[in-house]
Amino acid sequence: GRVLIKPENLQRTGSFKFRGAYNRLSLIPEELRAGGVVACSSGNHAQGVAAAACLFGMSSTIVMPSDAPATKIARTRALGAEVVLYDRAAEDREAIARAIAEPRDATFVHPYDDPGVMAGQGTVGLEIAEACRTMGVVPDFVLAPASGGGLIAGVSLAVIHAFPQVRVLVAEPDGFDDHGRSLVAGERLRNERISGSVCDALLANRPGEKTFAIN
Repeated sequence: GRVLIKPENLQRTGSFKFRGAYNRLSLIPEELRAGGVVACSSGNHAQGVAAAACLFGMSSTIVMPSDAPATKIARTRALGAEVVLYDRAAEDREAIARAIAEPRDATFVHPYDDPGVMAGQGTVGLEIAEACRTMGVVPDFVLAPASGGGLIAGVSLAVIHAFPQVRVLVAEPDGFDDHGRSLVAGERLRNERISGSVCDALLANRPGEKTFAIN
């Protein structure tokens, strides 16, 4: 077969996550930007939010698991973010992030379950569709990985709009196939484990509520 690759590792901060972060921050009204932003992430969304916050002149605080790759923690801090570490196995990262955001009047930027984030990630799909049209290619399949499902939701909307017959497939780590099982079951299912894969960025324990509705 003919395989086309969308190299998002060449994107700012090294992943597609910058797209969703930048788009979501651009939607924050000017009068609310003084409070900054708070996010939770194992690393890619963290770096995307930190980089986008720098461009908008906003402060950023990122809640990251203590077992996240040291390079991702270091890069997030290097982008000017305050990093708060938590225990992935025993603590709720969203609860920690929201507790930080509320007294600061900061905007919480969810890593995937947010329409603005999904729309930003969907620009990957828009570019795929544009490139395929330019090349005269009609794809049979489009594959994208999923953690919470923001990328595959945004990409799906874009490529199916351009190519209604295309089949979109979700790629997940072995043992963390919550999307695959949930799509078969018709409801959101959890993974039994919360860690234990080299794919550290794909370990959300179940699909997002908003992303699953789309997917």
